[in-house]
Amino acid sequence: MRAVGEVMSIGKTYKEAFQKAIRSLETGRYGLGHAKDYNSKSKEDLLLMLAHPSSDRHFIMYEALRKGATVDEIFDITKVKHYFVKQMQELVEEEEALVQSKGALPSDEALISAKKNGFSDKYLSQILEIPEETIRNRRIALGMEEAWEGVHVSGTSDSAYYYSTYNAVDKNPVHTDKPKIMILGGGPNRIGQGIEFDYCCVHAAFALKELGFETIIVNCNPETVSTDYDTSDKLYFEPLTLEDVLSIYHKEKPLGVIAQFGGQTPLNLASELEKNGVKILGTPPSIIDLAEDRDLFRSMMDKLGVPMPEAGMATTVEEALAIAGKIGYPVMVRPSYVLGGRGMEVVYDDESMVSYMSAAVGVTPDRPILIDRFLNHALECEADAISDGTHAFVPAVMEHIELAGVHSGDSACIIPSVHITAENVATIKEYTKKIAEEMHVKGLMNMQYAIEKGKVYVLEANPRASRTVPLVSKVCNIRMVPLATDIITSEITSRPSPVPNLKEKDIPYYGVKEAVFPFNMFPEVDPVLGPEMRSTGEVLGLSPYYGEAFYKAQEATQTQLPLSGTVLMSVNSKDKPEVVEIAQLFKKAGFEIIATDGTYKAISEAGIEAEPIKKLYEGRPNVLDLITNGKISLIINSPVGKDSVHDDSYLRKAAIKGRIPYMTTLAGARATAKGILYVQKNGNADVKSLQQLHSEVKDK
Repeated sequence: MRAVGEVMSIGKTYKEAFQKAIRSLETGRYGLGHAKDYNSKSKEDLLLMLAHPSSDRHFIMYEALRKGATVDEIFDITKVKHYFVKQMQELVEEEEALVQSKGALPSDEALISAKKNGFSDKYLSQILEIPEETIRNRRIALGMEEAWEGVHVSGTSDSAYYYSTYNAVDKNPVHTDKPKIMILGGGPNRIGQGIEFDYCCVHAAFALKELGFETIIVNCNPETVSTDYDTSDKLYFEPLTLEDVLSIYHKEKPLGVIAQFGGQTPLNLASELEKNGVKILGTPPSIIDLAEDRDLFRSMMDKLGVPMPEAGMATTVEEALAIAGKIGYPVMVRPSYVLGGRGMEVVYDDESMVSYMSAAVGVTPDRPILIDRFLNHALECEADAISDGTHAFVPAVMEHIELAGVHSGDSACIIPSVHITAENVATIKEYTKKIAEEMHVKGLMNMQYAIEKGKVYVLEANPRASRTVPLVSKVCNIRMVPLATDIITSEITSRPSPVPNLKEKDIPYYGVKEAVFPFNMFPEVDPVLGPEMRSTGEVLGLSPYYGEAFYKAQEATQTQLPLSGTVLMSVNSKDKPEVVEIAQLFKKAGFEIIATDGTYKAISEAGIEAEPIKKLYEGRPNVLDLITNGKISLIINSPVGKDSVHDDSYLRKAAIKGRIPYMTTLAGARATAKGILYVQKNGNADVKSLQQLHSEVKDK
């Protein structure tokens, strides 16, 4: 299995349900046609592609049918049943007929038929090249509005959740006895956006119920608690698109919509919803856009006197090269408006910059590529804040164990921080409060920082719930989401802000978050950490001692750290000066050390006993032989990258295949050694419940 999430859609016909599922995926596709460049390929090429199953198989089938492939041809290759291929063929034929009226609305009959067969407003606007609003207004004028039917929950007397259809009359009772608030969910789990946003939506629903509201949740992910029928008063099992959310809003008429708990999904919708008259509660969409606009954000930071790394924005290769030339390599490049660092890279030279810009898709003047100076060897950290627009509270500062350049979602992190000076922690809290208050954030906010040579730089502000909210809530014993919900709804309830009464806490233990990766399912992928997020989950280790908390977190990810054995070390040239300290720690822990040529020289010159071993291309016996023969207990390997003509990814791939714990950063290696040393000396400490740990947290 390789999927990291799923969606579910319900409709009256297969065509309607299938097309709803496609737009629920949130891959930027609102229909089956015109995905990637499949439309430009020949029928023969497409049929060849179908021989190998991929996540794009249905999109390739659609284009093959458009190019004249028969139902039997598709069935022979894919073994997808004739019925499903025939249904898809009918959709292709209907689309081809619709495209005949490109540039204008199709006939009323054609529009009604398209809506009944699941074609979304957005997809119709794309293929007809007319505004989505034009299509929406015309279908509403024709009486083609979404109707809803309930799915009865078995074992209950009258509980149901609702799905939309254009093929039935409305059977959706609307209550008006209580004020309503709608929460937009996080959609499908995927790398960069997962269950942490479901946690936020569920806690928001519970908090709203306590405040006396009727709660409505819109989500399409069957794996979540937010799509349990009893989490909210009313559940709509629907895609998170403008068409679907607007229809529900007009049907239910809530007092407002909360968009900040579902990750990037609802945030990308917020501005369009607001333009269409939807009341967005909490931080306004304009503030969210301000945080994404690097020029506006930078001028705000200048006004507040908060340092940022030198940066620029580019939409062309020439602009990008000019900015990089001015700032100086290495630089961090990334698209705007993405979550999970998608498409983020550290670029070291002009040649790499040209290839990055040529591969970048969807770059427009309002969605440029962001280029920042890469803070070398900097300690990265982040802070979550609760803000009421005039005051902000920061429960704790999280320190990333991996250095800057590894995505925050992939880095192990420790809370409260261990290696950040008290002065820097105070600066981070002060900057976070200043920024939240200046931006008038209402609800939650996440700030990313880097500390280079003792100076704190702000990397970015995210005025929404972040993936660390559950972590901070559990470690610091603070109910972040209910507090934020209280603030967000205060304009309706007139309740006083809880922020002024929040107090700094003294936390007598540490929490270490460690990321969980799917690399064992992708043996062909090099498991190196970088600015683009790759983890699919996370765990938390709690202990009064930092080393033990890290050890427990590793154990929770099914990576049992060895307490004895042989450690293999092979690091790149820029990590050579630091590897000596790590070798000393492992020697102290009683490990045998085996190292490749350059690393061996650095270690042995420092007077640490080690054994040399050949790399793969140097002959035999080599590192791969040792790993295969089960002679290695732990691997420390920082990738050589572009410094070498020889690829060293075989080492990390072999570690995964052999289920050997491996560290690809020296910061991770240092934490590992300290964790092993602690457990060797103290064994396993007492086990305490979370409630017991929380009872030890005191006000400062």
